[in-house]
Order: sequence, then structure tokens, then C-alpha cells
Amino acid sequence: MGSLKRENIPYIPLLESMDEQSLFQTLYDKGVYLDVKYINWVEQYPYDPIVSGFMAFSDKVLAVAFDVDEQHVRAVEMKDNGSVWEDSCVELFIDNPTGEGYYNFEMNAIGTLLAAFRLSRSRAIHFSSQMLSQVHRYSSFEHKPIDIRQQTLWRVAMLIPFSLLNLESMPPVLRVNLYKCGDKLLEPHYLSWSPITLDKPNFHCPEFFGTLIAKYE
Repeated sequence: MGSLKRENIPYIPLLESMDEQSLFQTLYDKGVYLDVKYINWVEQYPYDPIVSGFMAFSDKVLAVAFDVDEQHVRAVEMKDNGSVWEDSCVELFIDNPTGEGYYNFEMNAIGTLLAAFRLSRSRAIHFSSQMLSQVHRYSSFEHKPIDIRQQTLWRVAMLIPFSLLNLESMPPVLRVNLYKCGDKLLEPHYLSWSPITLDKPNFHCPEFFGTLIAKYE
């Protein structure tokens, strides 16, 4: 299956001030590329869409973008903190660098977001609407329900203020994992950047998070 991932994540100033096109291009050109390729539960869920992650940080935000190429794009959840994982969904989980627990940010293809601080899969404090509004979101689709049953390329991005992680700035090391799922797609699937060696699909497993090392050069 492979070992846990470890990569450098670059500092790029003023990411939060860029327009959408500039942000995506900057992350593609200068961000760290994270290949979300591990199928993990290949016998039960063999489908493998092409999923690429790109990450960087500025003084104020942690930025992540996803490019997804898949055969069925479903996004019908319109309400934040709803069941986005049932749709075409990408996710960033972040281990709490200041103590116990972790954060999960899950966004479907039309930009509907679920975010929470968790002690486990079942013990969560979901972000308030005021906190969710601080996460800048970008999507190649409008925010309205879609169900596209043909091969389609789509992209999304999130800018997460460090303040939402109870941080003043990027820590030297951040443990994370990136995911792609879709429980109610024609072919459900559960991909990750850092591999997971559990018997059943479960993304709420910080012991399998990879490591990002902050680089200011």
C-alpha cells in the first residue's frame, strides 16, 4: 500500500488577495502537488477517478485546490454542514497541531461545505455559519444541484484562515490527509492522498495522516 506521505508545502504571499483564476494558476504552478490516488478498499470500491490536490499557505490562510476527472458528477446538497459526502466530494482533514482532535473540511462539486472540529468520527463540533463564511470557496460549477452522467473535469478550492484552526500562522509541521468520495454516485469510491490500511472505509483516522513541512524559500 505504501508508507505515509511527507511533502514540503510552500509559502506564497497574499493568496487570499488573488482572484479565482490567479489563485488556481498560482497553486498549479507553485503549490505542492498531492496525488489523491490510493483506492484503499479496491475490492469493494475499485473505481478510481483522477484526483489532484494542490496546497500552499500565506501569512493568513491555508489554501487547497482539487482537480477531479470522473464519470459521474453528482452535487445536490445545497445546505452547509449537510450530507456533502454523498455527492462528488473532496475533503481536507487537518490534525490539531495544538492538542487533541482534528478538523475536517468537506466540499462538494458546487461548493457546499461541511466543517467541524472532531475528537472522533462521532464526536464533532460543527462550524457555525459565521465561521463557515470565513472559508473562501471556489468552484467551476454554479451553486445549484447537478447530476452529470458523463466524463467531466471539475475543480474547487478553499482558503482556510489559520484563525479557524486556532492558529496565528502556519506551524512548522502540519499533519493532513486529502480525500475524494461519493457515497451516492453510480460507482461509490474512497480515495486518499496518504494511504489507509483499515478493513472498511474510514477517513476519520489521524494515524494515517501524512505530513506537510512549511517551506519559506
